[in-house]
Amino acid sequence: MLSARSVFQEILDNDESYRLFCSIAAGGESQGGWENGRIAALAPPGLQTLAPKIARHGADEDKHGRIFLALLRRRGLEPVPVPPETDYTAILERRGIGLPHTKLRADTPLTERDIVAYLAHSRVTEQRASEQMGLLTKHFGEHPEVGRAIKMICHDEANHLAYCHEELLRLAAAGYGRTIQAILRESALAEIVVYRDVSLAVMGHMGRILRWPKAKSTALTAGIRALHGYERLGGWRRMVGLRLPDRLDALHGPADPAPEFA
Repeated sequence: MLSARSVFQEILDNDESYRLFCSIAAGGESQGGWENGRIAALAPPGLQTLAPKIARHGADEDKHGRIFLALLRRRGLEPVPVPPETDYTAILERRGIGLPHTKLRADTPLTERDIVAYLAHSRVTEQRASEQMGLLTKHFGEHPEVGRAIKMICHDEANHLAYCHEELLRLAAAGYGRTIQAILRESALAEIVVYRDVSLAVMGHMGRILRWPKAKSTALTAGIRALHGYERLGGWRRMVGLRLPDRLDALHGPADPAPEFA
């Protein structure tokens, strides 16, 4: 039976597909760590209280990148270059989701609107990350090889999403409400296209590695396109709502260590 669980099990069981999966994940997480670190360093004077939380977010992402690389090492594998068409983070930046790297590499402090945009973009992408890790945790949370790593990352992603909700609500109350809603909508509509395209690219690579029959590849492609159709027709709205999270101050303090994956 074709399902998310069966597809990921195939990827997990094959060294080459697992190698590509972990390499893509590690690259995206490490890139997110760098971006958050630079945003924290460039936070404007009026929002300095956010800098430690942004830095914590970046430290978590760095940790996730190290975890995926450690999972590769445990199997005696080395990472592979990430195919450009599967680089979700880089493609999002080109679509205007996330602050431009030219701005992050400079030493000029960011503006308050930059931070609002960063948090709104993060609220959208963290929704996706939290959902994906929740699905993997549901099916593979007890897996002897990857279960502990998946559950740890899932917990962190839930914290990141909670932090985005809380801080955006605070900024909305401070007068940025219309700006936040506009950025959220624009980001969500762009993200669902990028997610579709990257998913198709990743499945294409996996299909070639695993030698999927044409019928299976066609079914998976249809499923990805059907999800995009649902999101385009209204599913994107789950990415733009704001509510007070159950986990308040979720990014207070330093990142939790992951010594077993070091």
